[in-house]
Amino acid sequence: MSHPARRHSHHRHAREPDAAGFVREVEHACEDRALRLTPLRREVLELVAAANKPVKAYDLLDRLRERHASAAPPTVYRALDFLLEQGFIHKLESINAYVSCHHPAEAHQVPFLICDVCSSAVELCDEGEVADLIETQAKALGFRAKAQTLEVHGVCRQCRSA
Repeated sequence: MSHPARRHSHHRHAREPDAAGFVREVEHACEDRALRLTPLRREVLELVAAANKPVKAYDLLDRLRERHASAAPPTVYRALDFLLEQGFIHKLESINAYVSCHHPAEAHQVPFLICDVCSSAVELCDEGEVADLIETQAKALGFRAKAQTLEVHGVCRQCRSA
């Protein structure tokens, strides 16, 4: 079942400190969509949610192996693929890392600000303006976009102040 993107009045989100609340929101979304959040998918989701910054798949694998010594890369990638496909997490291609989504129950496309010093990532909620602009210009060129994630690199306020 497809969920339309909602418009948000917030322009910027700090990383949510409530990883457990995020996981509960994903569990509810899975129930609403009749999806199976397996124990392994849930564990990978919890690890992504608990990270304070974008996390790489092999870091997730290392953490997963602390609980399941036999965990292998395909296991983690299958869980990540499910979570990505459902919109519960985002993949930041430029740094090959994953972050939890601030609105896991909604289909949406958002830009990210990524700090090249500390690797923090901030999800911007721009009310669809950037995504709509890209989509409109792509259509004008006869291009049919399937997905988009805008990643803007620079230096965050904390690193600039240090």
